[in-house]
Amino acid sequence: MTVELVTIPCLSDNYAFLMHDKSSAETMLIDAPEAEPIKNKLDEKGWRLTHVLLTHHHSDHIDGLSSVIKNHQPKIIGSMADRHRLPPLDIEISEGEQIVIGNQHGQVFDVSGHTLGHIAVSFKEAKIVFTGDSLMALGCGRVFEGNNRQMWASLKKLRALDPEYLICSGHEYTLANARFALTIEPGNIELQKRVKATEKMRSKNLPTVPSKLALEIETNPFLRPQSIEIRKNLGLRDSSDEEVFSEVRLRKDNF
Repeated sequence: MTVELVTIPCLSDNYAFLMHDKSSAETMLIDAPEAEPIKNKLDEKGWRLTHVLLTHHHSDHIDGLSSVIKNHQPKIIGSMADRHRLPPLDIEISEGEQIVIGNQHGQVFDVSGHTLGHIAVSFKEAKIVFTGDSLMALGCGRVFEGNNRQMWASLKKLRALDPEYLICSGHEYTLANARFALTIEPGNIELQKRVKATEKMRSKNLPTVPSKLALEIETNPFLRPQSIEIRKNLGLRDSSDEEVFSEVRLRKDNF
């Protein structure tokens, strides 16, 4: 593997990530919730920070940036559509464009819904996608600025990726998401197994992020509006996938 991926717990339940391209020694930070854990990991690894990708403008994803970059000179990458709410950007990106980190080529997706201008970036060679607060482990971000139609469209883009991709999302919400998922699809055997595995990992204070897309497709209710059990439980047997997703999102908001 030519890429090393590091998951960094920040704040109470956030994650930042470092993606290090071994052949070029270029290193990208994805989101900057809190400076010290990120700086400590860079020092520990002896890596030079060359790029920073900001998935969206929320403070718990950008507040650590100014301190992190004091001793580095990285290129700051973010959404062109969200530039008015992000720190100053060196590279502005939009859906369909690519970013290059060493020998790694990242495809940009607009995943608006949680916020407008939210982006995700997938790296085909490494089978990694950074999703911020769009697709999450056993969940998806609350729809703050967009609408359910936008969020479902965003999730469909990510769901269509290779199932072997690792989903690098921004929070440790998996256990709470798991408890909700069981109310939506209690008969899902794979979900039952995942809940037990999640409980075991969290009892040891281990991160449950990243997660594999294949597992999300099998267990994440926000990616499963086609499920007969979910449709039956929601009373939406003949509804569209978007309508089923919207009802799941509403129930999670009130869970």
